[in-house]
Amino acid sequence: MIPHLSRRMMLAGLGAGTLATAGTRPALAQPVFEDNPFQLGVAAGDPLPDGFVIWTRLAPRPLEPDHGMPSQPMAVNWEVATNAGFGTVVRSGEAIARPELGHAVHVEVGGLEPGRPYFYRFTAGRERSGVGRAKTTPIVGSALDRTRFGIVGCQAYESGYYTAHRKIAAEDLDFIFCYGDYIYEGRGNRIYGSTSPQENLRVHLGGEVYTVTDYRQRYAQYTMDSDLMASRQSAAWFAVWDDHEIDNNWVADLDQDGTDPAIFALRKQAAMQAFYEHMPLRRSSFPRGSAMQLYRRAQYGNLLDLNLLDTRQYRTDQPCADRFNSSCEGINDRAAEVLGQAQEAWLLNNLNRSEATWKALAQQIMVMDLDRNPGEDYGVNTDSWAGYRVPRARLLQHIKDRRIDNVVVLTGDEHQNYAGELHIDGRNPEAAPIATEFVATSISSGGDGQDVRSDQEAFLRANPQLKFRNSQRGYVLCDVTPERWQTEFKVLDQVQNRNGVLTTRAKFAVEAGDARLVSA
Repeated sequence: MIPHLSRRMMLAGLGAGTLATAGTRPALAQPVFEDNPFQLGVAAGDPLPDGFVIWTRLAPRPLEPDHGMPSQPMAVNWEVATNAGFGTVVRSGEAIARPELGHAVHVEVGGLEPGRPYFYRFTAGRERSGVGRAKTTPIVGSALDRTRFGIVGCQAYESGYYTAHRKIAAEDLDFIFCYGDYIYEGRGNRIYGSTSPQENLRVHLGGEVYTVTDYRQRYAQYTMDSDLMASRQSAAWFAVWDDHEIDNNWVADLDQDGTDPAIFALRKQAAMQAFYEHMPLRRSSFPRGSAMQLYRRAQYGNLLDLNLLDTRQYRTDQPCADRFNSSCEGINDRAAEVLGQAQEAWLLNNLNRSEATWKALAQQIMVMDLDRNPGEDYGVNTDSWAGYRVPRARLLQHIKDRRIDNVVVLTGDEHQNYAGELHIDGRNPEAAPIATEFVATSISSGGDGQDVRSDQEAFLRANPQLKFRNSQRGYVLCDVTPERWQTEFKVLDQVQNRNGVLTTRAKFAVEAGDARLVSA
């Protein structure tokens, strides 16, 4: 008997799952839904010159263990058009939503024209999804005079509302880079990252998540937010993870709780499956057990090479017992890795060969080696590149020695906005910086935050490579031309109220051929 048949849907074609004749596909169920199956919205991602991935997930009851679906494949139809009214449909087809993947659908659309917007939607039974919008990338190497994109991440559901997502959805962007922490895995009992005892406005369902069913429910709770859905529908996303998609500060096969690596691998496997199920990723990122291929490259004409990095999966354990604001001999470990040998070689080769004006490293953890204890003993964030001095210096020295111009690092994780210049040793900076780094604040993690922290003056004085620091919530916009890279820090006065006011807190620019930051 099909589970929940009488309560949720009537299915025509009860022969679904059986072969009519040898060599034919099983007949698929044609559902009539009692509840909207597209409650998680739609999304697009990983664009190329001829197409992109379009995503949805059938979930009439998203927060229930079976998400309101029977355990059998379902047919889902899709369309891509040149206009929002779908007057000119240029591609269409049928996909299969499989129960093994939580009835998620990933369609790799091809055959589109480069460098232009398209619109897409899905149909299941008599139900139709909302409409998403995504742009293909320009032809690789073609002359391009501008690209404009946004950066988002760190969106603890319990810490505040997703007003920033609603605001970025109104921007006309070529793409959005999500640097990670799309969900938070913990049980939660107060605003994440805040020292305030303020009660949460929103509360996670269930406790800490461990199984694929747990992770699916957590992703569903986040993704059902209407502001987040608007952001995902507004532009193609490039999505990577940080730590909270699996467990706080995890690296390689290690969590920070001493769990048997074999047991932790089971949790990683569940988390990676749920991550894939909810992100508009290509088949090349399909999880294989407790491993997943996430580092990849996107190219925007002759203007921008975007290297998307994974700073979790191949990293050695954090030094100094993962203590924040610490310094110990482990920071100088010559065997330490951040990217792992294969990913590092891939990145350096990309940088060496790139013919684009700008080379971006889109990743998670700060590269600036900031002194986190101004006026006291030197201490770094050991969960950042500063805790891995040897691989950090190896990357920056390569950029310097090869004279690779116009390298810009895009970072998240810190729940703050930063803009700074990169040197091999930030305490003893070279005459000219090697590269530039922009750190995007959180969407909600940390609560409302504040513009200027009490230690601001001392912090900036102790870190001359740092040019800007702000602790409010929001997102970042990057406007890139052949002559300059401009970054705009958009901040909200509050996230404890859906009507937070968005303003531009600061603008910084980098001129082509000169890694020094200037106020724009």
